[in-house]
Amino acid sequence: MGLCLFLLSFLFHSLYAHNDFFTSIGQMTDLLYTEKDLVTSLKEYIRQEENRLEQVKEWADKLDSLTSTATQDPEGFLGHPVNAFKLVKRLNSEWGDLENLVLKDTTNGFISNLTMQRQFFPTEEDQTGAAKALLRLQDTYQLSANTISNGDLPGVVHKSRMTVADCFELGKIAYSEADYYHTELWMAQALTQLDEGEESTIEKVTVMDYLNYAIYQQGELERALELTKRMLKLDPNHQRANGNLKYFEFQLEKQRKAEAEKKEQEDKKREKKVLDKRDAQRKRSKDPLPERKKYEMLCRGEGVKLTPRRQSRLFCRYFDNNRNPWLLLAPVKQEDEWDRPRIVRYHDIISDSEIKTVKELAKPRLRRATISNPITGVLETAPYRISKSAWLYEYEHSTIEKINQRIEDVTGLEMDTAEELQVANYGVGGQYEPHFDFGRKDEPDAFKELGTGNRIATWLFYMSDVSAGGATVFPDVGAAVWPKKGTAVFWYNLFASGEGDYSTRHAACPVLVGNKWVSNKWIHERGQEFRRPFTGLIFFTFPWLVDAPGKSQIFMICHL
Repeated sequence: MGLCLFLLSFLFHSLYAHNDFFTSIGQMTDLLYTEKDLVTSLKEYIRQEENRLEQVKEWADKLDSLTSTATQDPEGFLGHPVNAFKLVKRLNSEWGDLENLVLKDTTNGFISNLTMQRQFFPTEEDQTGAAKALLRLQDTYQLSANTISNGDLPGVVHKSRMTVADCFELGKIAYSEADYYHTELWMAQALTQLDEGEESTIEKVTVMDYLNYAIYQQGELERALELTKRMLKLDPNHQRANGNLKYFEFQLEKQRKAEAEKKEQEDKKREKKVLDKRDAQRKRSKDPLPERKKYEMLCRGEGVKLTPRRQSRLFCRYFDNNRNPWLLLAPVKQEDEWDRPRIVRYHDIISDSEIKTVKELAKPRLRRATISNPITGVLETAPYRISKSAWLYEYEHSTIEKINQRIEDVTGLEMDTAEELQVANYGVGGQYEPHFDFGRKDEPDAFKELGTGNRIATWLFYMSDVSAGGATVFPDVGAAVWPKKGTAVFWYNLFASGEGDYSTRHAACPVLVGNKWVSNKWIHERGQEFRRPFTGLIFFTFPWLVDAPGKSQIFMICHL
């Protein structure tokens, strides 16, 4: 029976072996069951060890009493021949048995299980990815290190506190990335918890050493000097602190002389530098996202609001798409989310049972989501897209076929040329930074291999509620659409003229608390010629009306 369970466990993990755990909460749940199995194995090992130690303890207690009595009168004790015999017997054989008991290896079952499971453990990349996700959430949602460390996040069910070691590890990962802004925040938090009396194997002077360097790198010499003096009180022989003390004092003296005539102005500049630490760090790290601040504001719900006049033009309605036969008796509930670009939401458009089926089909094949390199066109992973995705084909399951047909009925667009249904599950702090769904003019071959033209429209299902964060935002216009299970949003990426609508640049905000599942359908131009007519100018020529060679051809201009 044990062998069968072992083999089943091995086969299960083989089927779900994957990397980049941090990019998908759905697949991270497997790790909980892996850890539960290891805990069960560990408890069995502990039980066996406790039984073994109990036998050793009984033996020790018995001999302790015996030797205490015997050593009070050794010769008298051994004068009894039975005692002499038993002493020889104990030392010749019973102590040998005890030695075997002490040396008995009860770890085999646990070690073999641990060895088998280890190949499915998260990697260093996963730990670093999860740490960076926490830093990303801290910035996007303007959370203090203390708030995160205490687990005081909105919508949390299972509150969890961070230890000094946890904070220290976050700070070290930031330090390794030359991110001194976050290094300071998390080393300071670790130091605060140590000062408050939390026990840890991490020494204060070690934390202060990292903190000191981060503060210095951000140009705050006075604070760095004060922290150095504090370090030397804890460890007067600290080599680096002694060297820094002289260096900081020298640099400060130079700075004070240079500032003597402009003290007031320089004080204001120094105050501004402290306030703009995050911006300074972004410049150092060469943040490629120009609309970062606006994007993060929208994620926090602080975006542009529609004027009352524009708001008054948004409605909710029952929608049958021009009396589509499939929607006449059961029209869908349509809500206007934004006017320009027009973004609409459909309520109760996918059922819980359909969502369950889609997730079950997708989960075994989830793989790290990729982006198309704008220069090479090669698919590659990117730090600004933290999720895993899978593609589902309608021939695989009737549910997928029904979903595709429903999208066609509601939008009136042809699905035969659309891309397959893509399912995505976001990981720790999962996000997809601002991007376009359609190919721009500088990407003429974006979808050439598909042969179906550009992406004319996007349909996005929300397959889970998200406790906090995870909105779909449009930074150029200030729109924010929040996840709601069972709904879908739809927008056109191209104008009716075929030109790209650059206001549809959008992003998936980091998931702060919860598990975000979505699925989307990218709809292409081919097949939509009579479903969403082109409105440009088309030139028709009629060569058969030409009387003779050399004469001008007769042509007609049609405006569709």
